[in-house]
Amino acid sequence: PTHAKKDSTGICFIGERDFREFLGRYLPARTGEIRDPQGQRIAEHPGVFYFTLGQREGLNIGGVRGRAAAPWYVVGKDVASNVLYVDQDRDSPLLQSRWLQSEQAHWVTGAPPARRFSCTAQTRYRQPDEPCTVDVQDDGSVKVHFERPQRAVTPGQSLVLYDGEECLGG
Repeated sequence: PTHAKKDSTGICFIGERDFREFLGRYLPARTGEIRDPQGQRIAEHPGVFYFTLGQREGLNIGGVRGRAAAPWYVVGKDVASNVLYVDQDRDSPLLQSRWLQSEQAHWVTGAPPARRFSCTAQTRYRQPDEPCTVDVQDDGSVKVHFERPQRAVTPGQSLVLYDGEECLGG
């Protein structure tokens, strides 16, 4: 049912449920500050775990004095200090990543194709394949360098690597 949706803003594996209620069963809600990239307090949030990078819905930020009447986007999360960072620029530089580090790589064949190789990657569902270079580290983690900056690469989300139509792993 959720795979046919145009875009996912919740948690796809729980289906048509209130994901805040779902998360609230496992993660304590803790009100915190919403700040702009310069650190100015904009509003409050019910808990950083309820938001993901690039998210626009559910921030409940109304008109902010001295700011344009434009949407706000989550551009950062500081879980330790319980602060959510937002910007009105959908393509904020804070949302752009040229690389990522993945701590646990799993390979379809049981091993990576090489210590360093080129392939394509997806970091979001229904995202076009993005050309990249993968460096396998001594500890088995991978560092992925993208040819073009990627929007809203989010810790905890899947990275899937492809060689054409063949899934290499992730």
